[in-house]
Amino acid sequence: MTQKSAHPSVSPAFSQPRIKSFALALCTAATLSACAEQAQSTKSMQPAQATKAAQTTQPAAATTAPAPVAQTPPQSATQGQTFEEEIVPQRYVNNANVDTFINDMVARYDFNADALHALFSTVSYSATAVKLVTPSPTPSAKNWRAYQARFLDPVRINAGVRFWRENQATLQRASDEFGVPPEVIVGIIGVETIYGRYMGNFRVLDALTTLAFDYPSTPNRADRMATFRKNLEDYLVWTRGSQIDPSSVLGSYTGAIGIPQFLPSSIVQYAVDYEGDHHIDLRNSPADAIGSVANYLKQNGWESGRPVVWKIAGDSGSQGIAQAAADGKPEPRLPLAQLLRSGLALNEPNVDFAAEGGTPVTVVDLPTPGRPTEYMLGLKNFYVLTRYNRSFFYALAVYQLGERVKAQMLATSGVGSNRGAQSTQRQAQRQ
Repeated sequence: MTQKSAHPSVSPAFSQPRIKSFALALCTAATLSACAEQAQSTKSMQPAQATKAAQTTQPAAATTAPAPVAQTPPQSATQGQTFEEEIVPQRYVNNANVDTFINDMVARYDFNADALHALFSTVSYSATAVKLVTPSPTPSAKNWRAYQARFLDPVRINAGVRFWRENQATLQRASDEFGVPPEVIVGIIGVETIYGRYMGNFRVLDALTTLAFDYPSTPNRADRMATFRKNLEDYLVWTRGSQIDPSSVLGSYTGAIGIPQFLPSSIVQYAVDYEGDHHIDLRNSPADAIGSVANYLKQNGWESGRPVVWKIAGDSGSQGIAQAAADGKPEPRLPLAQLLRSGLALNEPNVDFAAEGGTPVTVVDLPTPGRPTEYMLGLKNFYVLTRYNRSFFYALAVYQLGERVKAQMLATSGVGSNRGAQSTQRQAQRQ
């Protein structure tokens, strides 16, 4: 995850503009299906700034606006778009807002003021981070089928099988301890970073500082700045306590770190040392990533042994009721019995409707241009997945990727009967 030092180190202020490599810098796998492999060369440099180009690829389709939680929100880069990034190495020197933040960190956490001023003199403003969090003026239509295909591709499924086999004992231990099935943990890590393949190459200190003090003008600007300011605060406290150089940690353009893409506030709240080496390392330790994801889900209300979604019958009546009840909100509020009384039918032969009548659900809508919108019912565990990323598309992709990986594990490992493995695989493919 980071470079260790005996004490948190602070680099001297830059006297010249700093140019960073942006290979694989712009994204993680949860939000962009592939990253640019090379950064273009710097086009010009001036005494106080430099510009550079970085290409991005098509992101996963955004759905519901992300809530201020610890994970990276859906990105809005466009395939083939080139950003000219302005680099301002000393933008946060003698910055009134940063100075107030430093004074607060000194008063609340006993930081050394001179050390923090020296540290922030090394921070660069990232125009690319600002551009990527800025909503597109012409957002593209939501496309569930395209999103699903991007995250349920053979590369990711095969990588998931390898990850599961390599970490089978740890996944089972986490499942036993936290009550979260291995396939759900595998699904999240696969969607987020393809099992650590794409973890981001932005300097976290730059990204968090930029978004805490220079977030773009959006309707939720104040809330987002407060969220990133809190993450910057937690980041400095965490790196100091872990004896990590705060300038050394790399992550996504929103400051999410490691295999599971935790923002610092989630690291402080939910990350665990699951490897047992007295050090939490989300960049290099699959065990720590697995335990931390499982703990995150449990602490956010995961219900052990309960379903994630129920399939709705395909008849026009059921589909019409689902359409009328879909409000885009992830929190389950409608009792199942109410929908059943309205005439909605489920394609779930094993559900005990009498016992489940009081179960609250939400209608999950999955639009695709040129096709009828698909609907499912989301239960409490579906809602918990949206706490990781407030997107219906994201939560369902995580669930379905985990199911596909599990089916392939069964089909290729000889566990259980061959007929049972093939049945499980066919069921996952229908989802």
